[in-house]
Amino acid sequence: MTGLRSILHVDMDAFYVSVELLRRPELRGRPVVVGGDAARGVVAAASYEARRFGVHSAMASSRARALCPDAVFIAPDMGLYLEVSARLHEIFCSFTPLVEQISVDEAFLDVTGAGMLLGDAVQIAWDLRESVRRNESLTCSVGIAPNKFLAKLASEHAKPRATGSGIEEGHKVHEVRQGDEIAFLHRLPVSSLWGVGPVTQAKLEDLGIRTVEQLASVDEQLLRRVVGDAHGSHLHRLAHGVDDRSVEPERIAKSIGNEETFGRDLVTHDEMHAQLVRLCDSVARRTRAAGVAAGTMLLKVKFSTFETVTRSVTPAVPVTSGPAMVAALGPALAGIDPSRGVRLLGVHAQRLGLSSEAPMRLFDEDDDPVEALERDWSPASRAVDSIIDKFGSGAIGPASVMGQRRPGESPFGPESG
Repeated sequence: MTGLRSILHVDMDAFYVSVELLRRPELRGRPVVVGGDAARGVVAAASYEARRFGVHSAMASSRARALCPDAVFIAPDMGLYLEVSARLHEIFCSFTPLVEQISVDEAFLDVTGAGMLLGDAVQIAWDLRESVRRNESLTCSVGIAPNKFLAKLASEHAKPRATGSGIEEGHKVHEVRQGDEIAFLHRLPVSSLWGVGPVTQAKLEDLGIRTVEQLASVDEQLLRRVVGDAHGSHLHRLAHGVDDRSVEPERIAKSIGNEETFGRDLVTHDEMHAQLVRLCDSVARRTRAAGVAAGTMLLKVKFSTFETVTRSVTPAVPVTSGPAMVAALGPALAGIDPSRGVRLLGVHAQRLGLSSEAPMRLFDEDDDPVEALERDWSPASRAVDSIIDKFGSGAIGPASVMGQRRPGESPFGPESG
């Protein structure tokens, strides 16, 4: 195992809730849940006061309210969270250019080369926490280790914890020192490892494996037979603390998407198409902002019966414009029967690559329709982006959906009312 690197994993504490409490400080100390509060809502985040009652993210809001009747529900404001996240990224980059943002509220930092200027990794971690507090009035937990995997686990040890008896403050900063990696890792449950979900955990428990130490003692070939070749090798490496991945500052996202759960089922193709236009417009803008284009488009439909179907389409050229995405997914949408009720619709841009101009054709009459729309709409889409950047998201958009809620404003389900 290499011990030459100093990797930080920064994880914001109850990020969505903490941001909301900045504008509603009277709710501090109360159980607060960010998420949709209607019957189909889902918890996006819970304050530590709410977590004491067993409320956690991804839980149905109805279950959260049953566990904690006094919880205050706040509708998610994803636009605000993204704005704060962008400012946090700037703070992280003030300590090192090697910052890999892995979600809206967490990032890896490689501070190996910053020691001469900023002090050792522990000092940098504390200074970073103070900078976040001073500039954004938020708190974060920081894990330090020789690699990304161990740094992520270390940040878990640094975080606050909600228990039945109260809220434990946490270490705030936790370091796994070089030479202590195995001692730190082997005492953890096997479920701590990346890639150990319920199915894999059950298979390992059938072998009597419940801790990382027990997993590390198992022959790699046996693991490969039990959970598959690639997964077995992956778990064997993690059980020995091996993770050679570098921090990737300019990592291209694997997928960009939006999904919406509706308060009332969609039952006609016209209703579905209107939502498809909204979702594609939002996803297209995000792909352009990321400087990427979609090689594949995915349509996701969940019915009132909770049955879910997906349809994948690979257009003739990678797409970045809303109209081209709608045209690509339109035939797939037309093949879906909405009569039983559609409760969720999702659009995802996949196989993302660096964006480039659509190639020119010599004869337009043979144009693929999606390719033609992408070429024709690319300049207009860039102009729309400039208008939105200057005047806000409500200034311009598809005429058929103007005045409606922006996709992604409530990805965790509808709010009551």
